[in-house]
Amino acid sequence: MFCYQCEQTAKGGCTKAGVCGKTDSTATLQDLLLHLTKGLSQVAIAARKAGVTDPKVNRFVAEAVFSTLTNVNFDDDRFVKLIEKCVALREGLKARVPGVTFDGPAAIQPAADLDSLVAQGKQYGVENDPETNEDLKSLKHTLTYGLKGVAAYADHAAILGHEDEKLHASLQELLVATLSTDLTLAQCVEAALECGRINIRAMELLDAANTSTYGHPEPTEVKLGATKGKAILVSGHDLKDLATLLRQTEGTGINVYTHGEMLPCTAYPELKKYTHLAGHYGTAWQNQKKEFAEFPGAILMTTNCIQKPITYLDSIFTTGLVGWPGAVHVPNGDFTPVIEKALSMEGFPADTDKGTVMTGFARNAVMAVAGTVIDAVKSGDIRHFFLVGGCDGAKPGRNYYTEFVEKAPKDTVILTLACGKFRFFDKKLGDIGGIPRLLDVGQCNDAYSAVQIALALAKAFDCGVNDLPLSLVLSWYEQKAVAILLSLLALGIKDIRLGPTLPAFITPNVLNYLVENYNIAPITTPDEDLKAILG
Repeated sequence: MFCYQCEQTAKGGCTKAGVCGKTDSTATLQDLLLHLTKGLSQVAIAARKAGVTDPKVNRFVAEAVFSTLTNVNFDDDRFVKLIEKCVALREGLKARVPGVTFDGPAAIQPAADLDSLVAQGKQYGVENDPETNEDLKSLKHTLTYGLKGVAAYADHAAILGHEDEKLHASLQELLVATLSTDLTLAQCVEAALECGRINIRAMELLDAANTSTYGHPEPTEVKLGATKGKAILVSGHDLKDLATLLRQTEGTGINVYTHGEMLPCTAYPELKKYTHLAGHYGTAWQNQKKEFAEFPGAILMTTNCIQKPITYLDSIFTTGLVGWPGAVHVPNGDFTPVIEKALSMEGFPADTDKGTVMTGFARNAVMAVAGTVIDAVKSGDIRHFFLVGGCDGAKPGRNYYTEFVEKAPKDTVILTLACGKFRFFDKKLGDIGGIPRLLDVGQCNDAYSAVQIALALAKAFDCGVNDLPLSLVLSWYEQKAVAILLSLLALGIKDIRLGPTLPAFITPNVLNYLVENYNIAPITTPDEDLKAILG
């Protein structure tokens, strides 16, 4: 295997096993599934030209690509089934466009068993990419990883019934573009920017799905301690799974807690109305081995971010696309096994008070006080805004973000989102004229909300986003972050600081292009970066 799609990749690329925990066989099956999905996309594009579209194919392409994103599915048997389904859908769609000849991955027949599939998949890994130009290869891999993020958001939105045929078509076309051997550097750059544009659409769909179903987030104080009694912990990103579980646990005496990127869910009116949504437990995904081991109840993983469950395999459950060998998978929204497990466990023996945090500062909440914000900027009470957020991770260097927020002057406001906020989410930074200095915008996909806030402020000040007193200081870990970065670039946003390290799949020439055209810079130290930004 060779994998360098995440920030924590070992020495430029994992070769024996993934830092994330995936085995060589899992990585190879993911490579094969991704390649075959590109073949399915080839057929879907030809079918669309003939006037034929298949919603099942569209949904599957997003699901299959998302399943190869870091920390989603580690179950080889599940990947074998996905490969089988991919080929079945492909052949069924071929039959609807007779007379068209397909080659490449659209013509590959998968091997008959697991070992043979792994052997077959070896030829489609990153290390065997036929592209000989390192810069083109870098851009194609950037595009591929960005598309994994797009697929994730498209899948999240589709779960709540929000889809866009044009988005599906673009996702499939860009997947097939990565197979081309005659793209120029300019064409590869444009394809990456188009990935960023369709990701904006995917996040817009997801935002509409969440807010139309559960209401717009409201500023909400969330308890960090525990309530005595039986407990279920929900991690990942999926609001529908949380809502379903809350309905199914009403009257059972079980308290439900959020973990990781589920924290912002506590601010949605249709979710926080449940009195047994008891608060938030724990921090970011990389701390789950300790936090989950200490949690005295059942655990439900709804999307990506799962790590190897060592001591708590019998109390963790997966749903959706998440998979871990040996963990019970609940595929159909009936969380009875999770509830039964929680009832059989001890639960919290007593109430504990660990304070509270605020969340729910999405675009509606912030723009409701836009006049106050604008006046504070004009009067000089607010000198600058920082968006400090993104993915958290275990690799050294992420204490930078804690120090940056702590050292940011008291006349600045910190917007944050995604699990990177857990480096400082419980800091008491005070307020400026009633406006909290720390504003939690939401999950990683709520970058859409942050962009809408920035665009609204730019309109109010009659300037471009790059002219606002706003700086982006971002952390990345996996492929959703790649998609969001490409979206920011597609919007023309410049002067982004990125860390804790730059992607291993970015070549020096591609990095120079980003520096010259967007002034992207790696983080240095909080003091140096604050001085450079504020003068």
